[in-house]
Amino acid sequence: MKNHSNQRNAVLALEDGSVFRGFPFGASATIEGEAVFNTAMTGYQETLTDPSYFGQIVTMTSPQIGNYGVNEEDEESDGPKVAGFVIRELSPVVSNWRATGSLDDYLKKNGIPGIEGVDTRAITKRIRVHGALKACLSTEGHSDEEALARAREWGGIVGKDFVKEVTCKDSFTWDSSGEESRMFTVNGTDLKMNKPDFSETHRLVAFDYGAKRAIYKNLRRHGFEVIVLPADASAEEARSHEPDAIFLSNGPGDPSALDYAHQTVRELMPDYPVFGICLGHQILTHAIGASTYKLKFGHRGANQPVKNVESEKVSITSQNHGFASDKEKLEEMGAIVTEYNLNDQTVSGMRVKDLPVFSVQYHPEASPGPNDANHLFRAFHDLVTKTKRDTVS
Repeated sequence: MKNHSNQRNAVLALEDGSVFRGFPFGASATIEGEAVFNTAMTGYQETLTDPSYFGQIVTMTSPQIGNYGVNEEDEESDGPKVAGFVIRELSPVVSNWRATGSLDDYLKKNGIPGIEGVDTRAITKRIRVHGALKACLSTEGHSDEEALARAREWGGIVGKDFVKEVTCKDSFTWDSSGEESRMFTVNGTDLKMNKPDFSETHRLVAFDYGAKRAIYKNLRRHGFEVIVLPADASAEEARSHEPDAIFLSNGPGDPSALDYAHQTVRELMPDYPVFGICLGHQILTHAIGASTYKLKFGHRGANQPVKNVESEKVSITSQNHGFASDKEKLEEMGAIVTEYNLNDQTVSGMRVKDLPVFSVQYHPEASPGPNDANHLFRAFHDLVTKTKRDTVS
């Protein structure tokens, strides 16, 4: 429940000198991070728990957040990974049959500070004009001057390896029984989801750079046995599992800082089908010798239009990234750009010429967002099946 008996003693300070005063919720804490915005209308819990947001202070553009509470099933990792949370209004009511708690209590429990009652439209406009900004969020009563100084002193995200903060510590098999990956339904209703039917199961090694659980769930129900390895696992360790294919997950930070991942993928590419999503797409970019660059304010939301240049189809996709692959460098290294973002013409997908290797910058698993691109999981399964048969013949 909201408590506005207190004063506006929460503060968000941006490095450009702008300061926003609001009401605190969540944990009592002071943190620094990169200020970004997300345009999704729903799915705030998935956003909070997406490891790709590690080190970032996320502003939601939707005006009221928290109305349907939180629950364990919608978590994309083992808890919130954002540095801080900025919203216009915290809903005074939690109303959903799946809810097990409130957003306020959830953030308190996990040590994440939040600020509400601020002009999120003004914050978003500043980020769009000036780019993603270094920021400080405090719910501990810091002065404007203190918060601004801390924002400007923060080291930023460029050149940072945040993957090591969110990757798994040890290898494991994801959901061997298939129960955790089953399609969502509502007991006692006629709601049915079409379950993919695959007669052949492929063994997949997935590198965890900060993966969302929804990705593993989709891979599992699309005919893959999923063996998850830490981000710094070697090519030799991957080969020891005798995989049929390799998957490269999403994750946070600067892709250029992950030399160990570039080298491992470079060694595996000639021998296995490879599919990369988001950061995995960027790591693949570096593995083939191309490069990435930082976007002004990134793409974060569930409404990003992407066009496939080969099929000429447009998909509305869920995206969360602050870096992009350089189109000219990709093509110089023999990659074929297959998709681009219709908002700014940045690369949204590519494949490697003469190899069963492809990647996308967006999230085909959505969570939250539209399912326009979910077919890519089936396409990957089909690619692995074909590659295995061609190898045998």
